[in-house]
Amino acid sequence: MVTAGAAVTFAPAASGASRTRTFRGRFTGVGTPDFHYLPFRVPRGVREIAISYRYTPLETGLGFSANVIDIGLFDPDGFRGWSGGARDRFRVGVARATPGYLAGPIRPGRWRVALGPFVVLPPGVDWEVTVTLRFGRPGRRFRPEPAPRAVRGTGPGWYRGDLHAHTVHSDGSWTQRRLGRAARRAGLDFLGSSEHNTSSATLTWGRHAPRDLLVLNGEEVTTRGGHWLAMGLPPGTWIDFRYRPEDGRLSRFTERVRALGGIAVVAHPWVPTPGSTWGYDQDYADMDAVEIWNGPWTLDDQFGVEAWHAQLVAGSFVPVVGSSDTHGPGTVVGTPHTVVRARSLATAALLRGIRRGHAWIAESATVDLTLEVSAGERTATVGERLETVASDLVTVRLGVRGAPGCVAQVLGPAAPVAGGPTDSDGRANLEVQLPAALVPFVRAEVRRLDGAPEVNPLAGVPALAMVAMTNPVFVGSA
Repeated sequence: MVTAGAAVTFAPAASGASRTRTFRGRFTGVGTPDFHYLPFRVPRGVREIAISYRYTPLETGLGFSANVIDIGLFDPDGFRGWSGGARDRFRVGVARATPGYLAGPIRPGRWRVALGPFVVLPPGVDWEVTVTLRFGRPGRRFRPEPAPRAVRGTGPGWYRGDLHAHTVHSDGSWTQRRLGRAARRAGLDFLGSSEHNTSSATLTWGRHAPRDLLVLNGEEVTTRGGHWLAMGLPPGTWIDFRYRPEDGRLSRFTERVRALGGIAVVAHPWVPTPGSTWGYDQDYADMDAVEIWNGPWTLDDQFGVEAWHAQLVAGSFVPVVGSSDTHGPGTVVGTPHTVVRARSLATAALLRGIRRGHAWIAESATVDLTLEVSAGERTATVGERLETVASDLVTVRLGVRGAPGCVAQVLGPAAPVAGGPTDSDGRANLEVQLPAALVPFVRAEVRRLDGAPEVNPLAGVPALAMVAMTNPVFVGSA
């Protein structure tokens, strides 16, 4: 592997000219760092920087590639863009930049290409990076156009949204305009902009999003020890991703997100691919929510629900959300999505609802659900607490709509306390009375039967695909 030395210096040139330098090296897989930097000095008069690179990844046949080298760029002031392994070339200029990168002034000084070798196996992988500076007048400056942080004329209600989606600004194939339209067709009210390790999309969503679709600015922070969503950030805010669990730096960045008014959400904590499985605190101590259901229902989602339920039983609660993690038209936007109770369709109100657990997860917008627990005149719903004493009887009601061929359940700490199939119209209405002392919390699940053998609605059904699930309603004193 070639180690970084003194910065390569480019000589000035006349307007219209260009200068090119090439870096070469090898990552061996032995002592390979997470990030390797190629410094170069930019003189005055540069209007555009163009970078290309090449290497040969190793296809493992196991659902992921090895010998991957991600790439990004830092200018004298800091972050300037990241594309990971999504493209082999990019440009950064005053007026425009390749998606994933930030247009703006080309300041003279020390710039750095950042390489991120990932799962490098001996004997290793060769790489080559070419940097070209183009000289000339800078031209018109880039003007950001972020999306509004609220949809006018909205009030209290339940709002549906997909917090985790990718466009061409990272490794997705959606354009922003097409993704926004797909979100509205899916019946969604809000959409999370969560590109891998870059803030570039948040600066242009105002040009592309439908007026009645709220865009939550964010980033999927893709660390080497797990991914998390920084949601609700001011437009253009970048959150660093260059650390591992053993570095002890996660809380520094989640606290920064909260200081900026956002929330931190664990992404797909149980997905079994390198770098994606959550390697930080398993109780999600630094996080505001956990994406318990990511994309079509699979076994890793089931593991996540079981682990989260065990935490609830132990007295620890981190709210859950669900997202599609869509990367293109081949994955369905809004499957699943999160339904949030909020005072209005506004960033701050939605984040408050998610943080408090006032949310449930649905496979699609055709599914509707209500879960309430009452004692006398007092009623609580998902994310709330119904204050009771041990001798109280509580009534639990679950209503389901739009889920034919399913089984609906109300679950307590130890087992289901009520259950039944949905009818041919996809409806179910369950009601049960219980001593408050027996159910410190209840939550609901709806799972698809789809030709499965006859099941007992009052028994566990972990093999069935999820259609909807809720955060808990708590019962008793805090």
